[in-house]
Amino acid sequence: MYKYLLTILMLVVGMSSCRKQTGWVIVNPLPVERNDEVLIFTRNEVSAKLAIPAGEWPLFTINGLTLPSQVDDINGDGKWDEVAVLLNMAASGESKMVVSFTDSSAYPTFPKRTNLRLGIVQPDGSYAEVDNYTAPSCRDSFRIIAQAESVNWENDKFGFRNYFDCRNVKDLFGKIRPELVIDSLNQPGYKSYHDLSWWGMDVLHCGSSLGSGGIALLWNDSLYRLGSTNVYEYRKITEGPVRSVFELRYSGWHVDSLNLEATERITVYPGKYWFTSEVVVPEAPLGAEVVTGIVTSRLTREPFSFSESGFTCMGTHDKQSLNNDELGMAVIVPENEVGKTGRTTDIDYFAKGFQTVKEKSFSNLISQTCYISQKKSETKPSIHWFSAVWGLEKEQWKTEEGFRAYLKGEMNRLANPLVIK
Repeated sequence: MYKYLLTILMLVVGMSSCRKQTGWVIVNPLPVERNDEVLIFTRNEVSAKLAIPAGEWPLFTINGLTLPSQVDDINGDGKWDEVAVLLNMAASGESKMVVSFTDSSAYPTFPKRTNLRLGIVQPDGSYAEVDNYTAPSCRDSFRIIAQAESVNWENDKFGFRNYFDCRNVKDLFGKIRPELVIDSLNQPGYKSYHDLSWWGMDVLHCGSSLGSGGIALLWNDSLYRLGSTNVYEYRKITEGPVRSVFELRYSGWHVDSLNLEATERITVYPGKYWFTSEVVVPEAPLGAEVVTGIVTSRLTREPFSFSESGFTCMGTHDKQSLNNDELGMAVIVPENEVGKTGRTTDIDYFAKGFQTVKEKSFSNLISQTCYISQKKSETKPSIHWFSAVWGLEKEQWKTEEGFRAYLKGEMNRLANPLVIK
């Protein structure tokens, strides 16, 4: 009887041990080293491998090394529904990723390499971070309430922002160091981000353009900026070491005689010179196309475009930064979704009387912009990747060839994601 019970116990322990070692085989299909790759697993995908103990979170290891990860409550129901994992893969490599669990209170703290912030001005001149906020209207008066005028996001390579007012233009913070800095911008006693500092600076002049990836709609051969809407709301979804995600939500977007809603979801990952934008315009009319673009006001050379691995890229490279050095910007979209590429007029509409924000010499009519549109899908968002590099940060970014080489590599990676077996 004792031997029988011992045999049963050993079988149970053995089965438990096998369960603890379950996971996935990860394969790199490309003959190039891939650093800072992010894999997303849903709660259902994890629970299909291993039962999720109450109050515990998943951990991932390769060859005994714990990988940076974060559990995210994407739908806001108070329970995590996705986990993001950061890993490096050798060229044509194959690794076994093991999943286990640990108490949420004992979850490791991983180096934070992405950051997100909307700071709202306080009576003492400081800025308090908020997770949800609605921008003030510009109809009666214009006022700046947001830190650095914007919703700000960054990783260890670059910083980005979107003006949190009716202008709704995207802008750039170039970096020369990998530190996360947006929490400190514009705080009392802090050096102006318009001046070159130890970390970098604001590098882009936007004017009345779409800046660095602003959104518009192409409808009946006219461009309508996603700006001056009745409601403009920010909502943080998640922020952490592996990714940061937020949404910008709009209603009362007046396009010709139409009154539309729109949502843009932005995600930033570590180690990338780009962010992902997913745009949904639920009731856009048939034939309308989502547009993003790049300011051309300081260009002396023509924009470039090329296709690679099922993607199309439109970009610029010139001595166009506010530091009078090299700046590269590019938009990547799926090749089969490309609609129209073009360039707007350089007319100064503000000087002609179309004055949306007098304090900023800003017109809602779009000028000084090269743009690319995407054919709208009824079932999925319009997704693009916006990339930016600064010559002061890295020698490779001083030439268009260096920037294009990076873009081609990223397009190839997007077309050939890591394989999960």
